[in-house]
Amino acid sequence: MGVRPIPRVSAGRPGERDMKITVIGTGYVGLVSGTCLAEVGNDVLCLDLDAEKIRVLNAGGMPIHEPGLQEMVARNRAAGRLRFTTDGAEAVDHGLLQFIAVGTPPDEDGSADLQYVVAAARSIGRHMDGYRVIVDKSTVPVGTADTVRAAVAGELAARGLKTDFSVVSNPEFLKEGAAVEDFMRPDRIIVGAEEARAIELMRQLYAPFQRSHERLIVMDVRSAELTKYAANAMLATRISFMNELANLAERLGADIELVRQGIGSDPRIGYQFLYPGCGYGGSCFPKDVQALNRTARDAGGELRVLEAVEAANEFQKGVLGRKIAAEFGEDLSGRRFALWGLAFKPNTDDMREAPSRALAAGLLARGATLCVYDPAAMEEARRVFGAEPRLAYAESPMAALDGADALVIVTEWKEFRSPDFADMKRRLKTPRVFDGRNLYDPAQMRAGGFRYFAIGRG
Repeated sequence: MGVRPIPRVSAGRPGERDMKITVIGTGYVGLVSGTCLAEVGNDVLCLDLDAEKIRVLNAGGMPIHEPGLQEMVARNRAAGRLRFTTDGAEAVDHGLLQFIAVGTPPDEDGSADLQYVVAAARSIGRHMDGYRVIVDKSTVPVGTADTVRAAVAGELAARGLKTDFSVVSNPEFLKEGAAVEDFMRPDRIIVGAEEARAIELMRQLYAPFQRSHERLIVMDVRSAELTKYAANAMLATRISFMNELANLAERLGADIELVRQGIGSDPRIGYQFLYPGCGYGGSCFPKDVQALNRTARDAGGELRVLEAVEAANEFQKGVLGRKIAAEFGEDLSGRRFALWGLAFKPNTDDMREAPSRALAAGLLARGATLCVYDPAAMEEARRVFGAEPRLAYAESPMAALDGADALVIVTEWKEFRSPDFADMKRRLKTPRVFDGRNLYDPAQMRAGGFRYFAIGRG
């Protein structure tokens, strides 16, 4: 059986295409992907079953913090290229390409929970009336494309409908805080597909994002699914490795910053993701390492290195709490600490698996009171921590220091890099700084009269 003729999209004006796209899910991945696809001229409809989220988006609001995204959403909504709906039938009818960008949270056994992916696939099968390319954009375990294909086929069979469709793996590689830039100027575009028709449509879709040189890498579906997990697992491994080395450097009297420069200068290693700290968090690394470990066990093997990566990160999330307890004692009753940074990384309000959560829980359990500040995550923090009477929220970084026994830095926001140290010293009850991101020079801090506790710097 030969390949069907490939439907062509009209070019329109330079840089524009009239290809219709549906994005299912308006979370981090879905909203960024849909907006960026609209930015180059595509007609994009984003679906979410959360009516309140869709109301906020249609009113010009933004459910997530991502630099540059709100302006891009507003621009494309005004141009008519980007719309939002809760109507599943409308969404499936709209797009030749159906992107599934729903959450895949960790299940109780550590595996990725695919219930939302399967529900999206079933909705497509329930409403489609012709050829569709169904694109897995969510981070999903190897073999998910088969599950999606079976779900769609089951719905079509229940309707007595025979129509062709393709399932493609197109994993996202978006860094929170730089997601718009990552999508518009990608390092690579991974497409896992077997059908020529689907591959050609994906090439057409991504042509505007790779005008300078070819960035699209086509492979089989299972390899594409594994590629995303492998990439995140490698980055998590580098972080945990450096955290382990930092802890060793402290015991040996070495400076991990000098070690980082020494090994990073090797082009085989490079400087990226070599910064030690108080552990990684977020929506990707923790769950993806966990899910990949589970995948290996389900396949009859084990990933010993990644099991150690996960264990090392859990240990590292307690490093600041242990340093504080060593300085002040295990009983922190009557002690007050200022926390700078709550999001798991800068330029986002995402607190999922954030080291700040583990630290705050540990300090509160030891009897301490906290005053916290984050440039973007204050609202999310109020949701996460709830009505905790021993946790207060400051309006500025310096206000958080008033009357505190020590400052604890958890997230490396730019505005924390060069504070007024004299003012900091005046506000603190005692000039102690526990720096979970190694923002300052230890010698200069100590010369300024601070007791300074960094990660792996003596």
